[in-house]
Amino acid sequence: MCAMARPRKPLLSTDRIVETARALVDTEGLAAVSTRRLAAELGVSGPSLYNHFRTKDEILEAVADSVSAQVDLSMFEDAGREWHTALHDWAVSYRAALRDHPNIVPVLARGPGRRPAGLRLADAVYGAMVRAGWPAAQATSIGALMRYFIMGSALGSFAGGFVDDVSAYDPADYPHLGQAHLLAEQQEKIDERAFETGLTALLDGLARQFEQLP
Repeated sequence: MCAMARPRKPLLSTDRIVETARALVDTEGLAAVSTRRLAAELGVSGPSLYNHFRTKDEILEAVADSVSAQVDLSMFEDAGREWHTALHDWAVSYRAALRDHPNIVPVLARGPGRRPAGLRLADAVYGAMVRAGWPAAQATSIGALMRYFIMGSALGSFAGGFVDDVSAYDPADYPHLGQAHLLAEQQEKIDERAFETGLTALLDGLARQFEQLP
């Protein structure tokens, strides 16, 4: 009996569609994703995608959730870890995921909606804060605050926003920007330090509020 020939291309699957769409978003942005483009990238016919996703928006939602799934939540399962330490480590992991996939941030910024990984993330943060002793309303506010801060940091680079042309910073107009043309080459270091500075200040402020809880 002859063995069945293997298909020349991998079988189409939800995971394969999401991985391909994520790669497109990463390299070319949200506008690059369409069912026609994805079908071409996957080597399939356009209608075959509809067996897995009904619309482009559903595909982008799945891409967003795949990025949320990359965020480490294990620190919230460690009973011996202080809530503010866990929140710090989670924030660093969350930002790292967004830094690797910045073009999907506008979709993530809409909120978790019905995305499973996004909902698990929100549940983990809220649950950890309530277990630590935060009132429910303030635990909700902390989750929102952290999301604003982390996503805001991923929307763009502060240092990368300055051009490396010294003539753009005439000292007559900008007397304090004499070194601004050097910022772009130190982009990663400056942005990382700024994130850590802001995160530390935010968590220190929360810790003081926590000490004043009745």
